Amino acid sequence: MLFPRLLLCLSVWALCGSAKPTERKERVVREAPLSAREHDDAQSFDYDHDAFLGADEAKSFDQLTPEESKERLGKIVGKIDEDKDGFVTVEELKAWIKFAQKRWIYEDVERQWKGHDLNEDGLVSWEEYKNATYGYIL
Repeated sequence: MLFPRLLLCLSVWALCGSAKPTERKERVVREAPLSAREHDDAQSFDYDHDAFLGADEAKSFDQLTPEESKERLGKIVGKIDEDKDGFVTVEELKAWIKFAQKRWIYEDVERQWKGHDLNEDGLVSWEEYKNATYGYIL
């Protein structure tokens, strides 16, 4: 009788010792990073391109020749220079990076909205939301 109890205690102890600790979820919502790429200027400028142009625009720049890339960047710099003094300040550059990131968010929201608005009336009813979100379960 003592042996089965001892065996049970040892089994429970072994299971508890090998179990993973529970994950602690952070309660603070942090802004998404400017790029999913690693920031290492010694290797490449991919992170900077994503942050400056936005991920989609950066992909299109990868396909351009250096001359085309310079020409398009020159046009973008004209948009960044809000006071049109011929120089880009740190504040103007920060504002542009925030704009590029928000533009991606707004475009993603628009795609999501179209995916939920099944009857394309410009509104998302509870039924449409439920079907788009949980439809595979129902």
